[in-house]
Amino acid sequence: MSEKTSFSSLRPLLSYIRPHKHLLIVTLLLACVSVAATLYAPILVGDAVDLIVSKGKVDFEGVVKILIKLGILVAAAGAAQWFMSLCTNKVAFLAVRDLRNDAFANLQKLPLSYIDRCKQGDMISRLVSDIENISDGLLMGFAQLFTGVVTIVGTLVFMLTINVKITLIVVFVTPLSLFVARFISRNTFRLFRKQTEARGELTALVDEMVGSGKTLKAFNYGEEAEKRFEKLNGELRHAWVRAVFFSSLTNPCTRFINGLVYNLVGIIGAFTAIGGTFTVGQLSCFLTYANQYTKPFNEISGVITELQSALAAAGRAFDVINEEPEASDADTAVVLTDAGGSMRAEDVSFSYTPEVPLIECFNLKVRSGQHIAIVGPTGCGKTTFINLLMRFYDVTGGCIYVDDTPIKGCTRSSLRSQYGMVLQETWLKTGTIKENIAYGKPDASDDEIIAAAKAAHCHSFIKRLPDGYDTVISNDGGSLSQGQKQLLCISRIMLSLPPMLILDEATSSIDTRTEILIQKTFAKMMEGRTSFIIAHRLSTIREADCIIVMRAGHIVEQGTHNELLRTNGFYSELYNSQFEK
Repeated sequence: MSEKTSFSSLRPLLSYIRPHKHLLIVTLLLACVSVAATLYAPILVGDAVDLIVSKGKVDFEGVVKILIKLGILVAAAGAAQWFMSLCTNKVAFLAVRDLRNDAFANLQKLPLSYIDRCKQGDMISRLVSDIENISDGLLMGFAQLFTGVVTIVGTLVFMLTINVKITLIVVFVTPLSLFVARFISRNTFRLFRKQTEARGELTALVDEMVGSGKTLKAFNYGEEAEKRFEKLNGELRHAWVRAVFFSSLTNPCTRFINGLVYNLVGIIGAFTAIGGTFTVGQLSCFLTYANQYTKPFNEISGVITELQSALAAAGRAFDVINEEPEASDADTAVVLTDAGGSMRAEDVSFSYTPEVPLIECFNLKVRSGQHIAIVGPTGCGKTTFINLLMRFYDVTGGCIYVDDTPIKGCTRSSLRSQYGMVLQETWLKTGTIKENIAYGKPDASDDEIIAAAKAAHCHSFIKRLPDGYDTVISNDGGSLSQGQKQLLCISRIMLSLPPMLILDEATSSIDTRTEILIQKTFAKMMEGRTSFIIAHRLSTIREADCIIVMRAGHIVEQGTHNELLRTNGFYSELYNSQFEK
């Protein structure tokens, strides 16, 4: 990454700091107080040195007065530093809070295509680890940048009041450390960016391996997983070592130059003191100022390193914030309510990537209340068609209508509220059983939730749980079996009962006895409702009003179970293949 990329991350980051500029002003004032108290202390020390220059000539009364003043200054500087830390902490916290909120809020608006192509662990790394790195960079940056700049200016003023010639030597030599720091930091942003990307890859792998622990062990994938982890961990180590090595060169190099400045001031100041134009106390004071003048350059070089890391992390966070959100509903979009359930697709075309066509010239007409089964080999477009119905993806050609209304002319939320969906893959959230069932209808009463659970045949196993409906489960279902998790998902639909249903292998994880009960429940639930049923076990869809047979994104056959068997076509091959010995 270039400096331009680094600067492009800095500007939007500053926009999150700008609303809290009043705290920055307070921080600057406190920095001035702290630095002024710190810089006045060497003058008092120098005066004290001049009062005790030789044995038997010590002005103890004067020294005590100076020590009292020095104590007051140190207390004032400490208090100002403490309050300044509070302000910088608050600015960093508020800015990072707003940044994380915006990133998460935009994540909810991004199209499903973006979610599909992003690794889950990498996204977690962007929203958690990377934004935390921004916070660390801001905390160090504000505290040291303010005090550093004020210290440089203040020290320069105090040195000029003591000796102009030696001050000019310090001023001309010290900036060499800045040139060294800038030369080194020019390339560190690219290295820190590579480090954060490697960390995201590693987080994604860990998330995948932890989430698929049972599958990992079932297929003895442990050694292969270790090799992948070692490879990514090695890449992260390599990126981290290079980034830290180059950034760590900054401080030693600047300290070397500042050491030369200090020694130069000491030598010239000593000769000046011998000449009688400089007191020993003034020399002591000036050496302290020379050290304090060069110290902020070291701190600022450290800040640059932290900021490089923070800006690299900010770039990844802003990638999420700046990602184009899902196209908003048109101003003329209608709110679909109480849909009748009729649907038709006219010359629908769609592909995830332009060079790989999937669905082409797809035509289908469904009457209200019909039960439509969609079958076909893996990858023929069954689930993709469901995604188009729900507008998780928009068609690239043709149009889909619900109740003669183009779905692109409906608001997404109202369209999706007309569907109830039970997928092959279960999804639960961390919370109680009751909250999981009422996910689509949060205001449902306990009686409604229990009735839905009974209809889905999961009431009995729920009552056997430690706290019944108030039992807290994790997002992976905890100790629940796959079939029990599927029953909970089915009970959600039983609770809301929308006018149209989508069942994508909804009973694939349920035993035969429970499946028979669920099929009866589905039959009752689907009465008068348009239903789309995706099934691989063709024995489960024999009673469907119409079976759509898909192949390579096209409808190749259409009819009832018996009609399709009589044609002796592709459906007949699929059906008979499931019963061959």
